[in-house]
Amino acid sequence: MQLTIDHKEVQGVRVLILSGRIVAGPECDSVRSFVKEFLANHWNNIVLDLANVTRIDSTGIGMLVEAVIVTAKEGGQLKLVNVPRLIYNILSTHRLVQAFDIYPTEQEALASFTKPPSSDVH
Repeated sequence: MQLTIDHKEVQGVRVLILSGRIVAGPECDSVRSFVKEFLANHWNNIVLDLANVTRIDSTGIGMLVEAVIVTAKEGGQLKLVNVPRLIYNILSTHRLVQAFDIYPTEQEALASFTKPPSSDVH
């Protein structure tokens, strides 16, 4: 199964719904293109819904890391939702979980965009 990408806008946040494989080639390039398009249009808050992702390779993992970094450099945030156990385990094995804001549901991820930043008062 190739990668299919649906997208929507919810509360000013762009949500990409990914289904299939995130692997080297056109699959990774497609996700990268969507993220770049969103950022070019100043849509800096992005959620990637991975519920229906069946496979990810090292290029796919690298693309996710790159997307988080590029989004942050543009002053935005990229969050992951519905991360399948297999993908979470891969991120955990490579100590990449902390590189992502991961939420169990889209609603929780969307709510996190509206929360005021926490202040560390000592």
